[in-house]
Amino acid sequence: MNDILKRFQEIGIIPVVVLNDAKDAKPLGKALLDGGLPVAEVTFRTDAAEESIRIMSEAYPDLLVGAGTVLTTEQVDRAVAAGAKFIVSPGLNPKVVRYCQEKGVPVTPGVVTPGEIEQALELGLDVVKFFPAEPSGGLPMIKAVGAAYTKLKFMPTGGINAKNVVDYLKCDKILACGGSWMVKGDLISGGEFEKIKELCKEAAQIVKDVKG
Repeated sequence: MNDILKRFQEIGIIPVVVLNDAKDAKPLGKALLDGGLPVAEVTFRTDAAEESIRIMSEAYPDLLVGAGTVLTTEQVDRAVAAGAKFIVSPGLNPKVVRYCQEKGVPVTPGVVTPGEIEQALELGLDVVKFFPAEPSGGLPMIKAVGAAYTKLKFMPTGGINAKNVVDYLKCDKILACGGSWMVKGDLISGGEFEKIKELCKEAAQIVKDVKG
C-alpha cells in the first residue's frame, strides 16, 4: 500500500468536494485543515475543479488534494498538473488505471461486482473504491464480496453519512470512507466555512472514537 493510501487510512473519512467557484477553494481548504480532515477529493466534473485543486495545493502544502470523478487520461494529466496527489474514478477503466500507474500517481477506481474486483486485482491494486456504496448494498455487500478477497481493502463512497459511517469504519475491510455531508454544496456556496470546520471536527472525532 502506498503512502497516500496509508494517509487515507489514518484520516479515515475523505471529504468529497464539489466546487463550482474556485474562489471557495482556499477558505474550504483552511476549514478542512482546521477541522482535522486534511484531505480533499475534488470532483473533476465542474469547470472550477482544476483551478480549485491548484489553489488548494499551492496554499496548503499539508492538505492532501486529489481529483475525483476522473474518467479519462487527459483529465489525469490536467489534474496532476494542477497539483492533484491522487486520482479517484467512479468506475474501473483499465486504461486510466494503467496510465496513472505509469505516471506513479495513486489511483483508486470504483467497483461493485466480483468481476470488477478481479480486474482491479489483475491490475495490481490492493485498494478499490466501492461506489455507489449504499445503493449497491452497503456494508453487507462489502462484507459478502470482500470475504473472497482477503487482502483487498475498500473505500466506500455514496450514501455515507454521519449516522452510518461508524458501522463502516468498524469493518476491517474498510480503509476509509468517502463522504460529502461535511462539505455540502449549499454550505460551500453560502460561505459557511466555520460550519464546515465544525462538521469536519465532528467527523474527525468519529474516526478517533472508532480507531482510538
